[in-house]
Amino acid sequence: MVDDTLQAFYDPALVLPAVSGGPLAGLKFAAKEAFAVRGQVTSGGNPDWLATHTPASETAHVIEALRRAGATLTGKTHTDELMYGLNGQNVHYGTPINPVAPDRIPGGSSSGSAVSVAGGLVDFAIGTDTGGSIRIPSSYCGIYGIRPSHGRTNLTGVIPLAQSFDTVGWFTRSPSLLKTIGGVLLQGSSKPGRLRCAIIATDMLDLVDDAVKEPLVGAIHSLASAFPLTRQMEIAPDGLDQWMQAFRILQGYEIWQNFGTWITDVQPRFGPGVQERFLWTGTISSSDRDYWRGRVDSWLQFFDDILRDDTVVIMPTAPGIAPLCNTPVPFLNAFRDRVLRMTALAGLSGAVQVSLPLSQWQGLPMGVSILANRGLDESLLDWIADWDEGHFRPSDKAIF
Repeated sequence: MVDDTLQAFYDPALVLPAVSGGPLAGLKFAAKEAFAVRGQVTSGGNPDWLATHTPASETAHVIEALRRAGATLTGKTHTDELMYGLNGQNVHYGTPINPVAPDRIPGGSSSGSAVSVAGGLVDFAIGTDTGGSIRIPSSYCGIYGIRPSHGRTNLTGVIPLAQSFDTVGWFTRSPSLLKTIGGVLLQGSSKPGRLRCAIIATDMLDLVDDAVKEPLVGAIHSLASAFPLTRQMEIAPDGLDQWMQAFRILQGYEIWQNFGTWITDVQPRFGPGVQERFLWTGTISSSDRDYWRGRVDSWLQFFDDILRDDTVVIMPTAPGIAPLCNTPVPFLNAFRDRVLRMTALAGLSGAVQVSLPLSQWQGLPMGVSILANRGLDESLLDWIADWDEGHFRPSDKAIF
């Protein structure tokens, strides 16, 4: 049983031993309370969901894959209610303690998984990322986290939030383990890539809090210096607010398709802000969805043209440090909107994004992200592991 000093676990007593040896032999991991375990009801962070659902007949595919690779599951971790949140706060089950900033939120919705890794309670943890739920906790807690390309991880046995955007991601304290887990969980076809060009997204930098901008920009430029070619440009010519709006509408439409009937029938108890978001998704029409889907299709052609198979985007993971736990809801919502302006890019494009703990402000972590085109997951993980081992050095730069 895990000694849950950080209140990260929904069920710290759950243990599913490894079923064979493999690349993860001897390691312990945690899973977000969105993944099924045979014989148990998955709560999704909401007691009414727990009360109205039945035990799972099978354990989630990715949990079994990790056990076959030698890892032992040592608990289920807390999540925002039904994975629809970015703060990591849950009125029913509490807020996991951010181990590097106890007075600040851990980020969500994969809050407990991030905290369990950052606090050293497990070697790694799995979560889900639809709108930033791996990337944002990684940034706030000072660890590595990956949102894979859409479709590269198996979602069988995971409560769906919005299937066009849902991914299974993972947290670690090292790039080498991040890569090793990728070898276990990534499925389907990967694309060969030779990552040699870096775009610094200037419009993303404009969203960063002024107080923390200097160290964050410095970390971004330092990482970019490892690439032979660099360029600075706006990544969303139509505006990041348009990307965010498209993401909110498209995700929200699918959320209501998944939960609308249950919400109408059960009238579940939701925490502050959560109920309002869920009910808002019920107001989105199919014509709204179709309009924004058409806008996104035109943007993605531009995105593919600049990324190709050799270019990455380097950007802040979040607009700043983690907000304080007692931040009023209106201010948290405004900050969340800025977060979504950053996270929507990977969601809409289906790209792979990794957050790295490369920057701090007054001892508080801030993530720097590298985003690569769809299917380049292995190439990006390889590059990050090589970079961490010192294989790439700053050199004379070329501008492309």
